[in-house]
Amino acid sequence: SVRVAEKVGAFRALYMTGYGTVASHLGLPDAGLAGYRDMVDRVRTLSELASVPLIADGDTGYGGLLNVEHTTHGYEAAGAAAIQLEDQEFPKRCGHTPGKRVIATEAAAAKVRIAVAARSSPEFLVVARTDARAVRGLDDALRRGEAFARAGADVLFIEAPETEAELETVGRAFSGIPLLVNVVEGGKTPLLPPEAYLELGFALAIYPATGFLAAGNALETAFSTLRDRGASDPAQLANFRDFSITMGFDRVWAFDAAHADDDAAPRES
Repeated sequence: SVRVAEKVGAFRALYMTGYGTVASHLGLPDAGLAGYRDMVDRVRTLSELASVPLIADGDTGYGGLLNVEHTTHGYEAAGAAAIQLEDQEFPKRCGHTPGKRVIATEAAAAKVRIAVAARSSPEFLVVARTDARAVRGLDDALRRGEAFARAGADVLFIEAPETEAELETVGRAFSGIPLLVNVVEGGKTPLLPPEAYLELGFALAIYPATGFLAAGNALETAFSTLRDRGASDPAQLANFRDFSITMGFDRVWAFDAAHADDDAAPRES
């Protein structure tokens, strides 16, 4: 996904989604089944591929306050530009699926404070997310956002407002700190044009499901064709050479060409 995003270009930042990372790496649902090591390795891989800042989902910090400190250190060292931390109980759930529970406000704010204190550079941002809207209502979510701002969060993420009016309420409540909106196709938050989110007060919009929903649909279509016809349909597929170049084979080919004589040289016995 990062390589395709890099090929398309013009994105100012990329987002490592927990749902998509757990699904692609482990083939499992985003339900607290992946651990710190699973995720920090993905952060490192994606950061090395990306030419723009990577915002990385850190879930709940994978435990208590000491775990949050360790996770923050690890994500920053792995090359992320920002870590996102949320206030769900463990095991956590995807923000747009049912069954979520949240920890106490002060306990969540303490995680934010620890993350802010743990970072080596102030340029490494802490994105503080609350899932309280679905559990305790929008007012509680707003109070948590205020607590996270006091704790030093750089960006606030009020997960899953369900109407445009709720988005407007969130935007009005936090005019002094950047706000992030999570745009999930088929999720709970209204799908609006980018300029509408800006007008409502959101500085950043992420589209974490777009890639894996598109890929899933394309794979299902291609595999269904293969099953039904006993053969693939090239019209449904990317060009093999173009895709190979996207994956970096052009560098391999150039390297092989430049060092062909070295490979052909006789080896000393």
